[in-house]
Amino acid sequence: MTFPYSTLMVQGTTSDAGKSTVVAALCRLLKRQGVRVVPFKPQNMALNSAVTEDGGEIGRAQALQAIAAGLAPHTDMNPILLKPSSDVGAQVIIHGKVQAEMNARDYHQYKTVAMQAVLDSHRRLLAQYDTVVVEGAGSPAEINLRERDIANMGFAEKVDCPVVLVADIDRGGVFAHIVGTLSCLSESERARVIGFVINRFRGDIKLLEPGLEWLEQQTGKPVLAVLPYLHGLFLDAEDAVQPVQAARGAFRVVVPSLPRMSNHTDFDALRAHPDVDLHFVHEGQPIPPADLIILPGSKNTRADLAWLEAQGWPEKIRRHLRYGGKIIGICGGFQMLGRSVTDPLGMEGKAGASSALGLLDMVTEMRPEKRLAQVQGVCAFDESRGAVSGYEIHMGASIGSAFDHPAFLIDGRPEGACSADNQVLGTYLHGLFDTPQALSALLRWAGLQSEHTVDTSALREASLDRIADATQPLLDALVALTA
Repeated sequence: MTFPYSTLMVQGTTSDAGKSTVVAALCRLLKRQGVRVVPFKPQNMALNSAVTEDGGEIGRAQALQAIAAGLAPHTDMNPILLKPSSDVGAQVIIHGKVQAEMNARDYHQYKTVAMQAVLDSHRRLLAQYDTVVVEGAGSPAEINLRERDIANMGFAEKVDCPVVLVADIDRGGVFAHIVGTLSCLSESERARVIGFVINRFRGDIKLLEPGLEWLEQQTGKPVLAVLPYLHGLFLDAEDAVQPVQAARGAFRVVVPSLPRMSNHTDFDALRAHPDVDLHFVHEGQPIPPADLIILPGSKNTRADLAWLEAQGWPEKIRRHLRYGGKIIGICGGFQMLGRSVTDPLGMEGKAGASSALGLLDMVTEMRPEKRLAQVQGVCAFDESRGAVSGYEIHMGASIGSAFDHPAFLIDGRPEGACSADNQVLGTYLHGLFDTPQALSALLRWAGLQSEHTVDTSALREASLDRIADATQPLLDALVALTA
């Protein structure tokens, strides 16, 4: 198959309109047709990230899109990653490496430098692949961000590529979203929109057709496809915590929804486990009884530790342990299990020190160097020594006698820690539940004896194939436009 676009951009009328899944679906479809396709997102703001084969860090959605295209994730697929550490500041990552911590105003001025990094990555990808499928960010109708824009139309204008506009009909107001977005664009920006995708439709398509005809008459642009609402997909979320399915299992796992929680995709395998009932507890909500409490990763460990204290978690955790419950801490959550967390240089916020939960004999200090690594090993806490794989993304260094009892052995070296009473386990490994053997071992450690397991890779592949099959009409329409 010959695809008529060397670069095609997918933008959305709103955040979470479905841009990520449409790009992933197109990558899978083009890969099936033998097209050398690669995903690309100029700028991403997300706390869910992945470690790449070249030792960098990109948004989780671009790693998923790379899998859809049959590629290993690479930093050129997402040259600019912003990881918010507060309401007004973020860690700026360029080509996979931390550059600086900036507030929103300073970063806005920095965008001219960032744009060059974006264009360099795009140029390298064009030289290696037949087609680059680009995902925009948020909405192109954000007037206040138009100057120096590198994420949406600013990029599209710079590289002169066509744009497909995606709108989510499940939100309501889909026609207003599309027409309103077009009205906010300049004449040249409107001209490069080649058509629309109505996403997440459910119902009788005949009832929608009058609206589609009106939209095409009003805008002079075609509706390229109406994509269905697909239930039960297993796909990595870019940022927002996805709603948890109705409780199915008797084993209850409770996770505090930290304000700066990172890589909540760590819990996807638990969501899918038929014997597990997973609950995220948000601010102000009562903390329910649990068999297992998991403290997740954090982009601002000390601030999220203060939030835990304000929400009453330390007392709840102590009570949970007194009654024989188990606790796992992942990355920032692992750091919270120690005696203290210090940040002398203000790497994640205001410089200072915080007392931690004191459940493991260790202390953590934030440092400028960020560890990024994909790792493999075995579970040291379990007699079966089941395999584990995952990735590390953290800036802190932890020391103490807690490491005398490691949780894992990674390439022969100890990693993480288990308490002497075997009730507390901490690790820097993200994705630790994704390996079926490790998932089973961790749940056994926590008290669940189950015959079931979850293969996240197989579930992800099946979901990518489902969204690709459903998106075939869009690919057909794109090809027909230039026929």
